[in-house]
Parts: sequence; C-alpha cells; structure tokens
Amino acid sequence: MKILCVSDTEMPQLHNAVNLRRQYSDIDMIISCGDMPPNYLDFITSIIGAPLFYVRGNHDERYDEEPPGGINLHRSVVEFRGLTLAGLEGSIRYNNGDIQYTQFQMQRMVLGLAPAILWKRWMRRRGIDLFVTHAPARDIHDGKDLAHRGFDSYLRFMKWYRPRYMLHGHVHTWDRRKTVRTQFESTCVLNINPFTVLELDPS
Repeated sequence: MKILCVSDTEMPQLHNAVNLRRQYSDIDMIISCGDMPPNYLDFITSIIGAPLFYVRGNHDERYDEEPPGGINLHRSVVEFRGLTLAGLEGSIRYNNGDIQYTQFQMQRMVLGLAPAILWKRWMRRRGIDLFVTHAPARDIHDGKDLAHRGFDSYLRFMKWYRPRYMLHGHVHTWDRRKTVRTQFESTCVLNINPFTVLELDPS
C-alpha cells in the first residue's frame, strides 16, 4: 500500500497534473493531516484517482461550507483495503478557534474512540494501523510555543491502542535538522509536513 500524506503547505510539484501522473500514479490512498485548502486536496485526488482520508487542521474552518471530497476521520475508525485508520482533528486551544481543544477535551475524544477500536480488535483481530492527527503528541515533534504544543492524550492513545503509525502535521519542517520520525513504544510517529510518501504492508 502506497500512501501520499500531505499537510499545512501547498507544494508546487503537487499542483502540476503532469508531475502527479508521472510521479504518483501508483498511489493507493491520500491522507491529509490538515490545514489544506479543499480545492488543493480535490485536485490531487482527482488527478491521481485515489481516495482521500483527512482530519481538519486548526485553520480549516472553511470545511464547514466547502469540505473536500473524501472521508473525514475525526473521531472515527474506518477500514480501507486491509488498513484500519483512526483520526482526531485540530490543535491545542490557544486563541479560541473553532478547531482547537483543551487537553481535557482531547482526552475525552481519545477515550471516546475506545469502543470502536476494541470492537474491531476483538472481532477482526486487528488493531489500528494509522492514527491520523493534525497536532503532534506532547514532547514528540511539538513546539515550545502554546500554539504548537502537543496533546498529552496522544501519548495515552499510543500506549493503550498501539497503532503501527501516528501521522501528524502542524509543525513545519523547513529546518532539515528537525526530527520527523520517532519510535514511541509500538508506534512509529511521523511528522509528514509538507508531504511524505509512506509504503505500508496491510498484513
């Protein structure tokens, strides 16, 4: 399974239809970790011809009127071609935006995913393959400023549910010295900003 992951920053090479068809024709699915214009996501998915799965970033209020053509993963557990995905949107609350949450609010959402995750684990003998978020976990790829602070509850999510991968954006990675891949217990945490191609065996 080949996955194109995008977040936060529009890239010229992904605006080019010829380049998309040449470089990414073998992509099986597209994941957006948020703060992406709907028309940008729709362009990529229509040219590549792969389905989109997304969470909203803290700047994605426009999705209320103009959502991209895909599946919103927020507070959901879904399956696609043998992979199980779960998602949580938004960032830490820093200026009362609509897609911002306190640590306590996010903890409640993490707990709220438990029934669906545990049911799938019991019925299908499968756990979570991809945990898709906008913000990072606390102390893993997050920033020192309040707006880019990670969620404590994402650490608990990884400890409790043991996803294979956690994919997030929100923290820009123009400085190549920044760490973008970290192993946390059973989970490989990836900052996919601005875009990353991930190859994953569904089995």
